[in-house]
Amino acid sequence: MSAQESARVPMVQLLSPDGQYGVPKEYAEYAKYIEELTEADFLKFYRDMAVMRRFDVEATALQRQGQLGLWVPAIGQEGAQIGSGYGVGHLDHIFPSYREHGVAITHGIDLMAVLKMLRGVNHGGWNPDETRFHLYAIVLGTQVLHATGYAMGVKFDGKVGTPNLADNQAVISYFGDGATAEGDVSESFLFAATNHAPIVFFCQNNQWAISSPVNSQTTVPLYLRGSGFGVPGIRIDGNDVLASYAVTKKHMDDARNGGGPFMIEALTYRVGAHTTSDDPTKYRTSEEVEYWKARDPLDRLEKFLRRQGIGDSFFEECDAAGEAMATDIRAQTFALGEPPIENMFQHVYSEPHPYIEEQQQWLNNYEASLEGGAE
Repeated sequence: MSAQESARVPMVQLLSPDGQYGVPKEYAEYAKYIEELTEADFLKFYRDMAVMRRFDVEATALQRQGQLGLWVPAIGQEGAQIGSGYGVGHLDHIFPSYREHGVAITHGIDLMAVLKMLRGVNHGGWNPDETRFHLYAIVLGTQVLHATGYAMGVKFDGKVGTPNLADNQAVISYFGDGATAEGDVSESFLFAATNHAPIVFFCQNNQWAISSPVNSQTTVPLYLRGSGFGVPGIRIDGNDVLASYAVTKKHMDDARNGGGPFMIEALTYRVGAHTTSDDPTKYRTSEEVEYWKARDPLDRLEKFLRRQGIGDSFFEECDAAGEAMATDIRAQTFALGEPPIENMFQHVYSEPHPYIEEQQQWLNNYEASLEGGAE
């Protein structure tokens, strides 16, 4: 799909690139979700987006200095992640891909847990049973099947569409434009539709599946990908944090209350590299990058806030909070030690297993046989 064709696709945008707020009449159903927000909510959105970006910059520097095995930047996608993250309910379950640092922020994940996982010092990083934010999925698209199965289970357990609205649950799964070409995603659409599962599929279309542009992956808008399976969808401006919030909240509410599956395509852009092992200058132009930088989600929200009378002191406070966070995670990262070798045998099975115990004993004996023992 060409840029001209993409521009003609209907898209929910509530906040224009110059910070003007307005609700087109065809999207009036989303207005109430913004009207419920307070100034404190708008400030929270910006603060978290700013912290997310500063975290990305610091994590990239840590990887370059040999402190992380890999880093997966999300600069440019802050509006899609912070907005949608806050649109998810407190009982809902979240199945991320591997770039959802912003969604993690909105649901209380310790950012050091993300760094520990990318450093390779633990097996997961956080406990999804405690947070409802499930573990990062490095294998492309697998999390979408996991999320669909979980959503089917939520419905089987009778936690959807009940009169006790506060107790109902839904599921959201994040994936990129490249993952839509995976069979796992199509299978998820099918199972979600036929089981009327309470799930929102949230596709962050950041224009590039590593070095493959989105127009080489599809000839139709991605939000239509689920329609043949019975999953309706909509495209939003993913650099508009308010649209991301309102549309996600509305369709999570619908799924929770028995409305079935829905797909959101958030049109956004990966400003940086796919990962720190990638060089995007090899496959895209500087003109394209500058086009999207002019639609930056942080700049857009800052312009909106300044129109509301928010002054320099708030933005200086956000900068200071970002620097304090960066200093803290840098110190914590450099202080990390190597994990005990026995960790590789823990949590393989939920109960003790004789084969695992045998392997651990072999390793203990081997280490003991070395001169001076293992250090």
